[in-house]
Amino acid sequence: MPLTNNVIIKLNEITTIVENKESIQQSEVEEIKKIFKELLQSGERYDSEEIESWFENEGSWKNKVIRVRIANLSHYVQSKYEQLDKFRVISDNPDSCGCGN
Repeated sequence: MPLTNNVIIKLNEITTIVENKESIQQSEVEEIKKIFKELLQSGERYDSEEIESWFENEGSWKNKVIRVRIANLSHYVQSKYEQLDKFRVISDNPDSCGCGN
């Protein structure tokens, strides 16, 4: 799945947020997770492998460990979002309580 323009804009935002491309501070990790969550909440979808590839090709991310960490963060947020979204669908339907009423 190719990355959309909105996702690429947010990846550029991550590039701007992270001051040192050789290590990520915890506050930056939280910002990155927030960016991925906002993308998902707005209806965007992405592939974590495509995100890692984008950071590799972007040029300023020389450290593979950091690129993989960001891709892992994107996958973590996506998985968590999808699980919570499934729970929301189930809990929004009062007829699905299983109580027989």
